[in-house]
Amino acid sequence: MSDVIILAIETSCDETAVSIVKNGHQVLSNVVNSQIESHKRFGGVVPEVASRHHVENITIVIDQAIIASGLTWDDIDAVAVTEGPGLIGALLVGINAAKALALAHNKPLIPVHHIAGHVYANHIEERLTFPILALVVSGGHTELVVMKDHLDFEIIGQTRDDAVGEAYDKVARTIQLPYPGGPHIDRLAAIGEDNLNLPRPILEGYDFSFSGLKSAVINTLHNKNQKGETYRKEDVAASFQASVIDVLTEKTFKALDTYNINQLLICGGVAANKGLREKMTTLCAEKGIKLMIPPFELCTDNAAMIGAAAYYQYLNQQFTGMDLNGRSNIAL
Repeated sequence: MSDVIILAIETSCDETAVSIVKNGHQVLSNVVNSQIESHKRFGGVVPEVASRHHVENITIVIDQAIIASGLTWDDIDAVAVTEGPGLIGALLVGINAAKALALAHNKPLIPVHHIAGHVYANHIEERLTFPILALVVSGGHTELVVMKDHLDFEIIGQTRDDAVGEAYDKVARTIQLPYPGGPHIDRLAAIGEDNLNLPRPILEGYDFSFSGLKSAVINTLHNKNQKGETYRKEDVAASFQASVIDVLTEKTFKALDTYNINQLLICGGVAANKGLREKMTTLCAEKGIKLMIPPFELCTDNAAMIGAAAYYQYLNQQFTGMDLNGRSNIAL
């Protein structure tokens, strides 16, 4: 079979990203324009601001990705784009750009699920073999997904309220840490102590809930302030992160055992968390589970992961028409 080269676009949140990927795993270019500095002063992503930045940057990033790849449009076989989930205004910028490129250059258009992209970020470094249990941990998602083949996703557990990354940001805001809060909590947790006795919210089955844990942190600090007691931000970070990691590991290894799977894949922005990576690495080594985690630059939103997932959709001829629309909520 001849090579398949896909230009992929990702604009689901606050990164304008374009990548050119060959055969689902060879990244020829991967350009990401981050908006973090613009959103820091608001303490989170402002959808309207994100959309405007995407409009300003999308054509520039597309040109940069093509130039970096050394290819021309004659070499590209298809255009892929994140269809959802995400911020609807942000999604529409990427989708309209992708439709314009596909129409102008007569290329098939491939709609990709954002979470499928995160899963396939692992495929770039090492080819996926099945069955696999994927733990998806990001700002908007916390899910356990069983995969028995390519593009075969069975969600067995998901968050009922706050996603884990969302909880990180809210706790970080409570102790006056900058946005995005996850990396700052992870850094402080490494030098703090787990001494706040925070709860470990374990629901029946494989679903997650982090809203109560976030509230427990807020209430604990409020009570300490009322009593005039002091606390260290490092200890708050360490206590919160220890609780999160305990919940994630307990649910994950329960699922691995129940479904008789010995391969674990972790993906999403929170997969960059060093505390989580270290704990999962240790436990997987002890239990004989093969662990796959993308390199740091492929954990956060990027277009290379969209191109990796789109390759298998290309092989299955899963194309769409010019009526493609963004979907802020879309099932995996």
